[in-house]
Amino acid sequence: MASSEPTSESGTDITASETLADIVEAYERMDMEMSRYLLFIVLPSAVFFVGSVAIAIFVDLPLSVQLPIPLLGGLVLAAAVAYPKLLVSQERVEMENQYHLLMTHMTVLSTTNIDRMEVFRKLAEEEEYGALATEVDRIVQLVDTWNQSLDDACRRRARRIPSDHLADFFDRLAYTVNAGQELSEFLLSEQQVMIQNYVTMYESTLDNIEVMKDLYLSMVLSMTFALVFAIVLPILTGTNPTMTVGAVIVLYAFVQTGFFLVIRTMSPYDPIWYYPDNVRPRGEWTMIGSLALGAVGSLVLVALVVGDLFGIGPGVTDFLPVSTLPRPLYMAIPVTPLAIPGVVFRLHEERIKARDGEFPSFIRALGASETAKQSTTTAVLKTLRKKDFGPLTEDIDDLFKRLNMRLDPDRAWQYFTANTRSYLMQKFSEMYLVGRQMGGEPKQLGELISENMNHVNQLRQQRQQATVTMIGLLYGITAASSFAFFIGFKIVDILAGMSLDLGSSSSFSAAQLIHTQVYDLPVIQFMLLGVVMINAVLSSLIIRTVDGGHKANALLHFVMLTWIGCVIAVLTMSVVGGLLDV
Repeated sequence: MASSEPTSESGTDITASETLADIVEAYERMDMEMSRYLLFIVLPSAVFFVGSVAIAIFVDLPLSVQLPIPLLGGLVLAAAVAYPKLLVSQERVEMENQYHLLMTHMTVLSTTNIDRMEVFRKLAEEEEYGALATEVDRIVQLVDTWNQSLDDACRRRARRIPSDHLADFFDRLAYTVNAGQELSEFLLSEQQVMIQNYVTMYESTLDNIEVMKDLYLSMVLSMTFALVFAIVLPILTGTNPTMTVGAVIVLYAFVQTGFFLVIRTMSPYDPIWYYPDNVRPRGEWTMIGSLALGAVGSLVLVALVVGDLFGIGPGVTDFLPVSTLPRPLYMAIPVTPLAIPGVVFRLHEERIKARDGEFPSFIRALGASETAKQSTTTAVLKTLRKKDFGPLTEDIDDLFKRLNMRLDPDRAWQYFTANTRSYLMQKFSEMYLVGRQMGGEPKQLGELISENMNHVNQLRQQRQQATVTMIGLLYGITAASSFAFFIGFKIVDILAGMSLDLGSSSSFSAAQLIHTQVYDLPVIQFMLLGVVMINAVLSSLIIRTVDGGHKANALLHFVMLTWIGCVIAVLTMSVVGGLLDV
């Protein structure tokens, strides 16, 4: 027992020293010198923190103002100290998100008839790979400018890369190159390791999102109870309910915004859509038209709602068989047309996912047929276009027609990927085309690309399952929160309308029991409807972030969440009013 304490202290010391070493390394990796950053960023932040503490201590201010001032100073100081570490973490995440694409691209290029340094030079020109392309360019600079060998350059950069997976890869590459093994042999043997690393990283992010989902549920429910108490308690205490409800709403919005930013940071980078620069894809005008229709329809309904509420011109009820509508519906009706672009973009996205599911079979069949027949891509596509590749069949037929018309192959494949709108198909099609043009074996290229895309499709299915559970959670929270908000509001509304006749001989009045005069009920109701809208916006953004699809997908969830919250509000007030109103 006595020997366990030194071990624990030693472990703590090691952890602290490792953390300090990581922070120092993060400072050294910045573009700005460490001394300049400490002098111009950290030091002023520390002075600001000390000043905020001094103001809180020596200036006579209300307690509600005194407490946030040093908290703000501490937040500024903590942000200044942690910023370099956050930059390194962001760079690591960016590298790991593009890791599988760069490794596949490197393997495809290595199987062609180009020099191994030319492989690195071409990858360094791919700006889409971001931090990975920058890291590869540094290796190229070490070789070309400083005349270092490729293995020395890889080994040197491996000590500076924040990603452990990429650092291990560069170490293994340096050893292999130094031993004389061909780059293509090494990269082909590394494919399974690369795929497994990517699968592990992807699944770990999905597991982290599951943990955040549970934490999000508990925090939002806590904020819901706090808001209900803020509505009901002032009737007994006599405090200003508008201030308390407003303060809780601000906290509620901060909590949801914080969780959205955290989930956005944690979600794996796996884009579905491809946005071509100089080609107008098929169906583009349909999507643009749906956005315009949704925006115009929403603006028209906003004008009608304003006319109904303020008696200015025609109103919504002029076109409905009712004379009045419950107030919450006036918030739900104007956003309804936004569901139009949401549905249109969702249908397009489902077709993109269906094409992604068929692409591995197509590219594998294309490569195998080209190798077996020893013929051109055009001749092979003449047969393949008659096969059933689901929603990809039409695009394959168009690709054949363009190649058969002697259109430039680069341009023909560019139209093919633009019309499919798939990010992965664009990347892998480009890899296949470049590999073929540089003398790579079609069968090997097709199998390599097909295997990698199959793994990505499997990971996307897991992500879709996580999205479905998140949708169920957020829709359920929206219904439960709206019910809790408006049951508290309706109880206060009923109590405010009650007249208590306790007799003239009573030594106290009704106003000493309940303080209904402090409530401005229309304002409170408007604030609660604002919470419903805030929840709909942030929840729809969370769903879109977890799903990884187009931003317009959030519109459909936004409309549905708004309607759920408003309809639950109407039903709750109606039912509670029928039960308690006497």
